[in-house]
Amino acid sequence: MTPLMSRLLEEVSRAHFPYLPATPGEIEEFERRVGWRLDPDLRTFYLHCNGAELFKQRPGCPYRILPLAEIIRARVAIFDEDDDSWGPASVFALCYVQDGDYVVVDVGRQENGRYPLIDGWHEAWPDPKQCGQIAHSFSEFLEAALRSKGRQFWLKRDAAR
Repeated sequence: MTPLMSRLLEEVSRAHFPYLPATPGEIEEFERRVGWRLDPDLRTFYLHCNGAELFKQRPGCPYRILPLAEIIRARVAIFDEDDDSWGPASVFALCYVQDGDYVVVDVGRQENGRYPLIDGWHEAWPDPKQCGQIAHSFSEFLEAALRSKGRQFWLKRDAAR
């Protein structure tokens, strides 16, 4: 585990609402179900906690990192359609951020062995001009989310949404 992930997970456990850890068997079953392997950041997170609510508990938590059992293709999470016209099959919903919006992970590409995270704004999904990359890795996303005070850190303050 990297020092950064260790520090972030300590903060999640101390100041937020983590779920019980996933077992190695649950991770294996998840990877079989979705057809891709967790990258090192995601594996470390899910072995520590199988999802978490940041800042406050439901309802209304601003960041709900989904448990493995709830991670599905972004196009299914956003539009309830599993068709290429609703977005690529390689993008999965990872974190619910209210109002039908998600932070999604693109498992079709990696940067330094980590999957990038993308804004899954439901009103513009899957337009890459409107739904751009927000983090190079899960650890970068988690660090920014924890510093956000509950706001969607990737949105400009003057944005219309």
